[in-house]
Amino acid sequence: MKVFIHRKDLRVDDLAAFNYLLESGAPSLHMLILDPSLLGHSRHEAHSGKQFLRYVKRLMNLYQQYDRTLYVVYGEPEVVLERLLQNSPIDEVVLHSDFTPYAKSRDGKLRDVARELGVSFTTFIDHTLADLADFQITSGKSGPYKVFTPFYRKLNTYLQTFYRPSSPIHLSDLSTVNLAHWEDGHRLLELLQTFAPPFSWEDAPQAEDPAEQLDDFLRDHLPYYVERRDHYAYDGTSSLSAAMNAGAISIRKVYEAVMNQEHAAAWVRQLIWRDFYMYQAIYDDNFFSYEKCFDLSALSDRHFERWCSGQTGVPIIDAAMTELNETGRMPNRLRMITAMFLTKNLLCPFTLGEQYFRDKLHDYDNILNRGGWLWSASLGFDASPYFRIMNPVTQSVTHDPSGQYLRRWLPQLMDQNDKQIHLPQAHAIVDIKASRAAAIEVYKHIMRSKQIDGPDSS
Repeated sequence: MKVFIHRKDLRVDDLAAFNYLLESGAPSLHMLILDPSLLGHSRHEAHSGKQFLRYVKRLMNLYQQYDRTLYVVYGEPEVVLERLLQNSPIDEVVLHSDFTPYAKSRDGKLRDVARELGVSFTTFIDHTLADLADFQITSGKSGPYKVFTPFYRKLNTYLQTFYRPSSPIHLSDLSTVNLAHWEDGHRLLELLQTFAPPFSWEDAPQAEDPAEQLDDFLRDHLPYYVERRDHYAYDGTSSLSAAMNAGAISIRKVYEAVMNQEHAAAWVRQLIWRDFYMYQAIYDDNFFSYEKCFDLSALSDRHFERWCSGQTGVPIIDAAMTELNETGRMPNRLRMITAMFLTKNLLCPFTLGEQYFRDKLHDYDNILNRGGWLWSASLGFDASPYFRIMNPVTQSVTHDPSGQYLRRWLPQLMDQNDKQIHLPQAHAIVDIKASRAAAIEVYKHIMRSKQIDGPDSS
């Protein structure tokens, strides 16, 4: 018997591990371990935790729909696995891996547990569009791509030749274990019950069906995506980021649904940006430690709380942070604007904003979130140049000229005219022009504080 452990793969089709399980012909016990390191300290009550648990609820319902059983437990993964392997005839652990430092450390502990108990340990990478290791080999480069545009062109070409299509294998094709019908299963059930979640979430609504969301986007929004994606008062995006980040929909099925559609190029480019951040997590040795590579001592948390609470006096910043705090949502254009305002105009360390978004974003993903913050802070591969600083007023006028978004989230500004509503208020905590000039000087010194050697930047 094998055990398959769900992680950021909360779906029942097109999973690399399912292909492997079917080929093995062996029955498999299916589990999901809610990790205290990711959901503890009340994070299950934050927008990011709530959204993840909605997808867990949906996954449980899908298992029931196909007459299969999913065992959801809560605990330190290595502790749960050790107890499970000690009390069952499981001979192999199967799961999908990730690239973050925590994920690597966690999986190292799981691998050690399995090895000590003489159990095989098999992993697959399933959350990227391309096989990034194979892509790097076929690219012929001695080092990684450090600029997005050549990466995008090369990956687009790679996908035409080496694309891995989605798999037709479904949960219903597998021989799964229901402990209630398994000899001595009651002992294992009792064991798993000792790892019951310490919080109640079964009554929470399940997440929407991402396949339906995708169909709606392709039908109603894709033809207008280019002109509407940055006009955040109008939701012209796919709204699929949370589902893709939780693995509730296969990135391959998303790509296949859109690849031959008219007007698809701009949206496919965004999917490849997603792979570019994953690629950085693998091939940029400093991706998770840039804050240690530069002297950031000139930055402080002086204005951080005002930024968090949407009380900066700059309407577009305050409106975006209000939406985030209330709903967990923030359009991508506004993520760039608010992040750059925090790191540059307010001279706060990017790590503070990164951590805040970790709890607040309903579609949080460690790698994608960090990639966005590194870009705004002018650190990492193909980051925004330190001297290129978005003007929040100009951005607001350009992308929401009538102030519709501002009036929605800052009703106290409802009566201001379409010009006044974009301007900083009298109590604004910084002057836009002066803070930009200060940021350029500060970041000039930050850029000089550490030289990171690496391969060519092509």
